Amino acid sequence: METPYDWLTVMTFAGLIVLFLQRSQGEPRDHLWQYMVAAVGCAVTNYLGNEAMKSGEMLMHAGAVALFIATIGFIWRVLQPFNQG
Repeated sequence: METPYDWLTVMTFAGLIVLFLQRSQGEPRDHLWQYMVAAVGCAVTNYLGNEAMKSGEMLMHAGAVALFIATIGFIWRVLQPFNQG
């Protein structure tokens, strides 16, 4: 846990775990593959971000930030963490 990418992706992944555990009770409304997509998004974001921190390449930073935003968007749109329905 050395870079901001580590902290952001681990916190996002922890929230994803809590959401999965909460939704695993009762009537299923999500599929496991949806959580896998979000988890892989977190992992690749972390990898790209950490490599960008080592190399200092701005394009990799931009890619990591864009992928993180896309991952959050996927979680928000597909998994709908704040939808009570």
